[in-house]
Amino acid sequence: MKLWTKELEKRAKNFPIYSQEKKGLSAQVLVKIFNPYGRGTWLITEAQKQEDGDWLLFGYCHMTEWEWCYLMLSDLENMEIAIFGHRFKLERDLHVSKDATVKDLVK
Repeated sequence: MKLWTKELEKRAKNFPIYSQEKKGLSAQVLVKIFNPYGRGTWLITEAQKQEDGDWLLFGYCHMTEWEWCYLMLSDLENMEIAIFGHRFKLERDLHVSKDATVKDLVK
């Protein structure tokens, strides 16, 4: 599954870095990426394409606790989960409403 699609690229133009800075948990979620086999959820609220073609992302993320952070799309795309000798990738949640806020998804 592709984590980042052409549709997300188009939507991201409405959510550049710092565009939702003052909204906190009321920020709209651009995309939810998660580890289907354990810990790891990234609620991406802002994104900006870089000169090298990668995307700088910002959002509310959970590995051991919830925190706001910056990360690169390539890091998420390259992340692998190893379970019993098999390797899996992160997934994009296809069931998140386009109007969902961070608060809606962290309840």
